[in-house]
Amino acid sequence: MLNTFKEHINKFAEASNDEFDEIQKFFDLKDVAKKENLLEEGQICRHHYFVLSGLLRKFYINEKGMEQTTEFAIETWWMTDNIAYERKISSQFYIQAVEKSKILCITQDNQEKLVKAFPGMERYFRFVYQRAYAAAQMRIKYLYSLSKEEFYFQSIERYPEFAQRIPQYLLASYLGFTPEYLSEIRKKRIS
Repeated sequence: MLNTFKEHINKFAEASNDEFDEIQKFFDLKDVAKKENLLEEGQICRHHYFVLSGLLRKFYINEKGMEQTTEFAIETWWMTDNIAYERKISSQFYIQAVEKSKILCITQDNQEKLVKAFPGMERYFRFVYQRAYAAAQMRIKYLYSLSKEEFYFQSIERYPEFAQRIPQYLLASYLGFTPEYLSEIRKKRIS
């Protein structure tokens, strides 16, 4: 399982077997139950999470009391509340396991120690953050330039295996509409 993480690191930076043995000591391995919250609104965000297996989501409770999903993370993806993590402040989000998951957790202090001890990890985290930022940019572009239907169809065409794993009500939350509306869109496409 940890080999997944080693392979991911080696996509962006090099880590020998001996180095990886030391790198993994900065992380905690955690099994997370389905629907278990790793972070809740109001808590100090202390961890950055790497998904070894499973599926996480980040969401907040909107002014109507509804959950609004803003992000998902599947295998080899990272997730945290970046602002709260970097500033060590209370989060405005929840992070929850959608499926039973196995994750690696690192604190900000350990991340700082890690990049000092292994400078190549600075490169690794830079690439991780750049990719996350690029994905966020594209999501914003699609939200403004595509209709909700186009956004949905593009999402399932580009990431079919991802869209199939996510419960439809959560996919609807992520795309910004009700589960009923998503059901209507799906029916239209079938007919």
